[in-house]
Amino acid sequence: MTFQVIFVLIVLAFVILALVKDHMRPGLVLLSGAVVFLCAGILTPKELLEGFSNKGMITVAMLFLVSEGVRRSGLLEEMLRRLLPHGKQAGGIRAVQLRMLPTVSFISAFLNNTPVVVIFAPMLKRWAEKHGVAATKLLIPLSYATILGGVCTLIGTSTNLVVHGMVIDAGFRGFGMFELGKVGIIVASVGLIYVWLFSGKLLPEQRKASDDQTIEAERDKGLHRIEVVLGARFPAINKRIIDFDFKQKYGALVLELRRGGETMIMHDMRRERFHEGDTLVLLADDSFMQNWGDSSFFLMVSNGKEPEIKMTLWKRWLSVVLLAIMIVGATLGELPAVQHALPGIKLDMFFCVCFVTILMAWLNMFPARKYTKFISWDILITIASAFAISRAMQNSGMADAVAGFAVDLSRHYSPSVLLAVVFIITNLFTELMTNNAAAALAFPISLAIAEHMGVSPMPFFVTICMAASASFSTPIGYQTNLIVQGVGNYRFADFVRIGLPLNLLTLIITVTFVPLFWPF
Repeated sequence: MTFQVIFVLIVLAFVILALVKDHMRPGLVLLSGAVVFLCAGILTPKELLEGFSNKGMITVAMLFLVSEGVRRSGLLEEMLRRLLPHGKQAGGIRAVQLRMLPTVSFISAFLNNTPVVVIFAPMLKRWAEKHGVAATKLLIPLSYATILGGVCTLIGTSTNLVVHGMVIDAGFRGFGMFELGKVGIIVASVGLIYVWLFSGKLLPEQRKASDDQTIEAERDKGLHRIEVVLGARFPAINKRIIDFDFKQKYGALVLELRRGGETMIMHDMRRERFHEGDTLVLLADDSFMQNWGDSSFFLMVSNGKEPEIKMTLWKRWLSVVLLAIMIVGATLGELPAVQHALPGIKLDMFFCVCFVTILMAWLNMFPARKYTKFISWDILITIASAFAISRAMQNSGMADAVAGFAVDLSRHYSPSVLLAVVFIITNLFTELMTNNAAAALAFPISLAIAEHMGVSPMPFFVTICMAASASFSTPIGYQTNLIVQGVGNYRFADFVRIGLPLNLLTLIITVTFVPLFWPF
């Protein structure tokens, strides 16, 4: 084992530890690792910067803006209102899930998962409170439905686009728009059936908040409750509550903090520190929603009321038409006849998303002057740095060394055994840190394993996509889980109880069906 291989292994160990400890954002952690490799001569400046110009990363950035344009149309809220039963015959939890979950998965196959959960979670909570059912039976299933929908298409999650970009950089043909759906639809269907059958038994009943002392305060003129979920860009992350004047900064009084299934009222939490994913219950007037409703400081802001739709009717429907044009255009662009008819234009997802994003900006479907607010820059830096780290693993020989070791241990087994190993390792990484980082670490090793065994690497690439998205067992692996944890006041164990069997189901389906559609 050479010095470079040992050096890369040590640096990656520190990178993984930093990601798990969560002292810095994933993008900065991965960028730090890439810069260390640059200083050691393992990466060239060109290789470090290649990820920042990768089409997959730019596509993810554009998709954030397309999702924002569709979100502002209000059509998603209208769709959920029609799906949820009303009146005395509202039905039970299973009836609601049967109507809601497949639709949510379908939407999430084409839109960013986070805005879908941000829109639907408060609506589901209001509906549950109105009809006297436990919102806890609906919110984790909502998050899981968006994750399951995301594995069905190329644009369903940023991880698929990251792996797609790495596949192309490695000299292979990338994924088609619906190619991952061959196995993704099976995973999603089985996953939704599992959630529908067992969530009622495995998820807890509603945990009541300790809010009796604030009833009088809520009667003050113009004041009402607002729930916010803290994002990574909230300026007081890791600061003590007592040291940060929330009321002066935002004009709102903090009543409660919810974290890990526990609720703390003000006099109990003054020495607590703010963490990403914390849910705060505030007392504020209507100006808070106007000033901070779209702020990147908060993952979700809800005042318990129906959101006001300001987009005109024709723009609302045009946003959906443009989304459909993007999907159909990218799908038809894969056909040989279209490629032959338009030899000078590559009608791929990058082309279509660029066209739709700029058109939405010109039509002011999202605030063009504030467009940077709707892009998650840390995710983009994570993706770009992931490409660099993946390249360093290849340049140093570390990927080949690990792959050779893995192949030597499994000479008497079929490639499917290593497929399962790749799934487990990737899935473990994604549960502990972030899905894009997990995919970046697993990709070069999987490519090297396939080369050592003399088989096609495509089954391994698809397995990485499935494993990196299958974040069901912890609230920290996927942002949608983090959002619903606070809104539903879930404990960590709630995710393990219902999510771990779903991880195992995804593993079994992936290892069984991937080799059938992508032979070794």
